[in-house]
Amino acid sequence: MKKFFTFLILVVVIVSCKTKKTVVEQSVAKETVVDNMAKEIIEKHYENKVDFQTVSIRSAADYEDQKQSISIGADIRIKKDEIIWINLKFFGIPMAKALISPTRVSYYEKANGTYFDGNYSILTKMLGTDLDFQKVQNLLLGRPVDDLTKEVFIAEIVTNLFQLKLKKQADIEKLFRFETANYLLKEQFINQISKNRNVLVTYPSFTNQDNILLPTGVSIIANQQNQVKINVEYKKITFNEALSYPYSIPDGYSQIKID
Repeated sequence: MKKFFTFLILVVVIVSCKTKKTVVEQSVAKETVVDNMAKEIIEKHYENKVDFQTVSIRSAADYEDQKQSISIGADIRIKKDEIIWINLKFFGIPMAKALISPTRVSYYEKANGTYFDGNYSILTKMLGTDLDFQKVQNLLLGRPVDDLTKEVFIAEIVTNLFQLKLKKQADIEKLFRFETANYLLKEQFINQISKNRNVLVTYPSFTNQDNILLPTGVSIIANQQNQVKINVEYKKITFNEALSYPYSIPDGYSQIKID
């Protein structure tokens, strides 16, 4: 269970890497065409609003690395822009919980009686990159982890999908691919070249429920020394119910650090 939560933090670390601005020389005509196409894709994607107050997602998750493979149940509750609550169960028995807010990242797991509790500044200092709540929330909701309006992309069509590729930067490669019919996100790929680590996030399909489009699940493949895979299938989604977010680190648990 510890590996599952630690891995989620790792994914956010990779996708939140920042790039240094560089100057890319192109002709004015080509620049205008490329920018207009990319701009249209970005605008159309963000027209797909995700308007809700709360969402409850019952899911099944598979985790795999070189040493182990486990299947668990995962209850995810989100109070939009405020709380992400995750409860992991093994054969219906609660085994771990996480509570993530804009200022706090905390989880505990029962098997080893350990917990992590800190804020984003601590994680940023430990891991050397900026983290924030919005990136985690976007990852779960099938949204780009980055604000696409803040960077410059080259647009093209690849394998029948709209693709946005970050203009050549010193160290970071970013790709975002969207369905051509409705501009829903299908893939996001972040590659940090100097660190030899990357993550591919894919969304198999989307469902329209109460006029809100959400993915039916999320698949994550991350490479950093070793490869780790997580596949989460959303079994049941309900919106705007009154939800609780019970969380309390049990007495006697030992605090851990994330390496």
